[in-house]
Amino acid sequence: MSQTVTRALRLLAELGEGERSLDQLAELLGVHKTTVLRLLQSLEQERFVYRDGAYRYHLGAGLFALAGLALEQRGVRRAAAPHLAALNAATGQTVHLAAFEGGEVVYIDKYDSRQPVRMYSRIGLRAALHCAAVSKVLLTALPPAERERVVAGIDFTPFTANTLTTPRALLAELESVAARGWAQDHAERESFINCVAAPVLDATGRVVAAASISVPDVVLPYEGVLALLPQLRDTARAISADCGGLPSA
Repeated sequence: MSQTVTRALRLLAELGEGERSLDQLAELLGVHKTTVLRLLQSLEQERFVYRDGAYRYHLGAGLFALAGLALEQRGVRRAAAPHLAALNAATGQTVHLAAFEGGEVVYIDKYDSRQPVRMYSRIGLRAALHCAAVSKVLLTALPPAERERVVAGIDFTPFTANTLTTPRALLAELESVAARGWAQDHAERESFINCVAAPVLDATGRVVAAASISVPDVVLPYEGVLALLPQLRDTARAISADCGGLPSA
């Protein structure tokens, strides 16, 4: 049963990347097509996948409903929504909300820029732990032992010349984040994008999310993005207050 569930989840993850044929999915799992077909038929019954007229499989509407329920269960997302929308309207830039779960940082909300250059990110996508500004905020909030454990397990892919590529470098950066109360991605994930992020606290004083602004350098230079920090931090404080928390300084 465990193997069946694992295979079904792998199928869903693969379809999340785009439509696939039965042959492609069988090759992915390394099993016979009849085995994959049985899994797909079960997923179709629950509306988690559907097959089009060309016999290619896609994610189904059942997953959309589950995703909506998952997002609704995040109190911080509800509390943050009006504040993030206001920040997006005031700056015209892409605004994100991210949370740490299961050793990963995931985007749980996003408001797109009014600019023609759009971000690769999307709700539900994982953020790179070693270079995303939201990841740095959330890693900084972890207890020291857990922080070191998570950092030790990171694959330090060098996306750009600015990407931090060692645990020591990232841990030093996290110390800086803790000292100043905000984080940055200075062309570390994409060479043409800068980002700043700030923590959101709950009633216990725990960091439960990170809010960020991301801007391509063709829209604003790095210094211009830093100039948006006061608005971002005010937004994070307002969200924290609505979550019952004491705003960070």
